[in-house]
Amino acid sequence: MIVTAPNRAAEILRKIESRQARIGIIGMGYVGLPLALLFAEARFRVTGFDIDCVKVDSLNRGSSYIVRIPATEIQLARESGFCATADYAQIAAMDVVIICVPTPLNDYHEPDLSFVTGTVSSIAPHVHEGQLIILESTTYPGTTEEVVVPLLEKGSQTGLRVARDAATAGFYVAFSPEREDPGNDTVARRDIPKVVGGCGPVARDLACAVYQTIFNRTVPVSSPAAAEMTKLLENIYRCVNIALVNELKQLCMRMEIDLFEVIDAAKTKPFGFQAFYPGPGLGGHCIPIDPFYLSWKAKEFDFNTRFIELAGQINTGMPYFVVENIIEAMSQQGKALRGSRILILGLAYKRDIDDLRESPSLTIIELLQKRGAQVEYNDPFFPTVGHGRKYALNMASTPLEKIPEFDCVVIVTDHSQYDYPGIVAKARLVVDTRNATRDIQAANIVKC
Repeated sequence: MIVTAPNRAAEILRKIESRQARIGIIGMGYVGLPLALLFAEARFRVTGFDIDCVKVDSLNRGSSYIVRIPATEIQLARESGFCATADYAQIAAMDVVIICVPTPLNDYHEPDLSFVTGTVSSIAPHVHEGQLIILESTTYPGTTEEVVVPLLEKGSQTGLRVARDAATAGFYVAFSPEREDPGNDTVARRDIPKVVGGCGPVARDLACAVYQTIFNRTVPVSSPAAAEMTKLLENIYRCVNIALVNELKQLCMRMEIDLFEVIDAAKTKPFGFQAFYPGPGLGGHCIPIDPFYLSWKAKEFDFNTRFIELAGQINTGMPYFVVENIIEAMSQQGKALRGSRILILGLAYKRDIDDLRESPSLTIIELLQKRGAQVEYNDPFFPTVGHGRKYALNMASTPLEKIPEFDCVVIVTDHSQYDYPGIVAKARLVVDTRNATRDIQAANIVKC
C-alpha cells in the first residue's frame, strides 16, 4: 500500500517540530560542521557524514579541526547524540539529509560538480519515501532540478520519484544556499536568514520548517533555481565591486593617490555607497568561483556575461600584479628576484581564519617560485602546510624572528596577531598588499 504524500509530509513535519527527526549532514567542513552543531544545539539527533576518515575519527573523539570551532562545542554536541560516519548506508535512517560538499572549478574554470554527483549517487540507493533531501552547495541555477533529482531517481532501488505536490508519494528535494562567513563574529549564525527553494510547495515548506528550528528567519522563493541564483547574485555583487576597487587601485598607484584614503572619504556618504577594499586577489570558496559558474551556465542560453567575466579576470590577475610590484620594489633596491629570499605573511584567504580555499597567497608563492625566488611563509593558523586540491607546499611556518634574513617580506593576509611596527622595523623591504601598515611611516614599505 502506497502512503500518500500528505500523510508523509505531515509525519515528517511532526518529527521536525518535536525534534524527533533524524538529521544527516554530508560534508563536515566549514559549512557542514557548523550546521550540524546548530541542529545538535536545537536537540536534534545529528549524524555527520564525510569520506575523510580523519575528520570522522576526530569528531567522534570530540576534537575540532577548525580553529573557530572549539572542541567544547563538539563535545557538547556529542552529549546530545551527535556522531560522525563515513558509511552512507546510514542515510536510510535519516529523515532529513543536507548536502554540504565542495563545488570547485576544474582546470578550465568550468564547474566541477563531481563532489555533488558522487555524493548524490552514493546516497540514492538509501533514500526512502518521505525523506527530505536538501542541497546547500553553491552551484549554477538548474543544478538541483537537472542534476540532483535525476540522479536520486535513477539510483533509487525502489523506483521512487521526487514528490512535487501534495498528491504525489516520493521523496522531497530542496535547495538552500549556505551563507557561511568564516571569521565574522559580528553576525550570529542564527541571525543569517535562510533562503529556501523547493521542488514544489511541500518540499519548500518542509525545508523551511527544518531551518526555522535553528535560524531566526527563512526566506522562501519560488524554485530551487531562484535560490541557486540568489546565492550567485550575492557573491557576484561582491566580486564585481571588489574588481572595481582592484582596478582603481592600479590606476591610483600610477596617479600617486591613496585609494584607501579615497574609500574612507567616500564611505562618509550616508546613502548610495558601500565600501569595498582592494587586495592581492580573491579567496574562499564562493566569490572567486561563482562568477564562472554563472558564466558557464549562461552560454547554454546563448548569453555572454561580459561584465561578470571581466570582473573575474581582473580579480584573477591581482596575484600577478602583486608579483610584478615585488619585482619592481626589489629592483629599486638593486636586487633581482631570482635567488632572493621572500617571506609571505599569511596563507589564509582572509584575516584570522584557518581556510586556504582559493587563497591568493598560494598563487603568489607559485609565481614567485617559478621566477626563481626562494619562498617561505608565516601564518599563525598553519604551523605546517602539506598537500591540498590545488597546492603542494610541504612547508612549515617560518618564525618571525627570522625576518631580517629575508630580502623581502610580503603582507598578503593581514592577520590581527601580527605586530606590524615590529615587522617593518626588522625587515629590509616590506610589500604591503592589504594596507596593514597604513599608520606606519617607513622608507622600506611599498604599498601595492
